[in-house]
Amino acid sequence: MNYSQWNLVVQHPNFDNLTQLFSFNYKPLTSYAGLNDTAMLWGLKFYNDFLNEAGPLGNVQSELLFRKDASTFTFEKGWAFPRRIYFNGDNCVMPPPDAYPWLPHTGFRPVISLLQPVMTILLSAVFLWAYM
Repeated sequence: MNYSQWNLVVQHPNFDNLTQLFSFNYKPLTSYAGLNDTAMLWGLKFYNDFLNEAGPLGNVQSELLFRKDASTFTFEKGWAFPRRIYFNGDNCVMPPPDAYPWLPHTGFRPVISLLQPVMTILLSAVFLWAYM
């Protein structure tokens, strides 16, 4: 298929903190005052032409860089990933936010190394040899 005139609609909770993007255009879709979580993205002519010339194996990579606000940024339950994506009007299937990997909670985690069983065996051998 020819995707030289592509567009995306993306819903992401951090579009307020978008700082830089590469290889496409961006327009916020703010349906509610003060809520910027949805954007329209479409390709730039140079990259679209490059993609069209490359044939079926061609690809163009893009970047969205967000500023991390320490008061709201978290990796909990897929926060860093988009909620919905529409490519050329078709809904792309996204996993639910709780299916994304997240960092484990902090807490005590016992660490067992190979040194501990080796030392236990050596000490047992020393005590057995000393009391024989």
